[in-house]
Amino acid sequence: MLVAAVVGIGLGVFLQKGRFCFVNAFRDFFAYKDSRVTKGVLAATLLTMVFWGIAYQLGYYQGFWTPAWGLTGLVGGFVFGIGMTYAGGCASGTLYRAGEGYLQFWLTLAFMGVGYAAFTVAFPTLQSTYFGPLQFGEGVSLFAVSPIPAGLLALLVAAGVTVVYATLVGRSAAKKGDPEERATVASVQPSVLLAPVVGARQFARGTSQYFRGLADAWRTPLASSKRPWDPRTAALGITAVAVLWFTQVSIVGVTGPEARWTGYLLSQVGVDAGSFEYWGAVLFRGAGVGVTTDMVMIGFVIVGAGLAAAWSGDFSVRVPKRRRLPNAVVGGFLMGAGSRLAPGCNIGNIYSGIAELSVHSFVAAVGIVLGVYVMTHWIYRDVGCAI
Repeated sequence: MLVAAVVGIGLGVFLQKGRFCFVNAFRDFFAYKDSRVTKGVLAATLLTMVFWGIAYQLGYYQGFWTPAWGLTGLVGGFVFGIGMTYAGGCASGTLYRAGEGYLQFWLTLAFMGVGYAAFTVAFPTLQSTYFGPLQFGEGVSLFAVSPIPAGLLALLVAAGVTVVYATLVGRSAAKKGDPEERATVASVQPSVLLAPVVGARQFARGTSQYFRGLADAWRTPLASSKRPWDPRTAALGITAVAVLWFTQVSIVGVTGPEARWTGYLLSQVGVDAGSFEYWGAVLFRGAGVGVTTDMVMIGFVIVGAGLAAAWSGDFSVRVPKRRRLPNAVVGGFLMGAGSRLAPGCNIGNIYSGIAELSVHSFVAAVGIVLGVYVMTHWIYRDVGCAI
């Protein structure tokens, strides 16, 4: 329980200070080409992948989460992506905003619970009509089946993603007309060969500026701690607590523990939650409906976010406007139901699932991003999107 408290509070603090929400990461990128949070998400995922790969290789881990893979990941992920974009907060973003005092996101959590409960009732039928036809193979982590040592495999994947990122940045710089970079790219043909070099140089400059800013922040730690943090700083902190959780408990997940909270709370008001197959045999694995370690950790995420918000002066009880209520109700329900249909949310699949190289999570991540893309274009249909 001590580890659950430390990890939960740490996650809450880093999420709140970095405004670390996957809706912001993807929606803002599609709508405005704003990649500030996207870079933080990418950094956190790659860093976690490397450290989890090393921990797995050395035997310091408690287990992977690898659901069967198939189109369920794509369909459920798409529904979840639609829901989180409409709600205005992903699984983690909803938790930290609830900690900041937003009643709208408490309502979102409540209707995510409705989604979990509706899924639980339909689960016996869905097993034969949905999961059976759409799942093609057993879940697996590439760490477990690859002949390449896990630590080295993680480093190779991270290096490959970094090269692709540098190439995209380099090509973008040339198109935007950066005089220095355009001259470099245009001097040798084909330009695509030099784009990774140009991108890597910009990446190095950005990293250098980031660490200079971090050093400046340390000169006034009290004032800096109250200001919003760079998402890359939040990424470093999230990686640290995620590694601690991986070595002691499991990978980081949000909606699984929330679904267990729903069953537990209903059992406290007289519902025989254990008699439902999904709660009794799947989520609680026949051990009885009670409070588990990951449920405690999720609760401390809200506590940590609340403490960070109070320290920064960001905490206040905010009552949602009436026109925003459908976002919480519909978006929350779709997030709850979609995360079970996938299964897994943005944290379980995009962050943790990709960091553990789960085949299922690569499919589900595509579904989530597609859902965000479609919903972003619908929300901004009057003004259009940048991508």
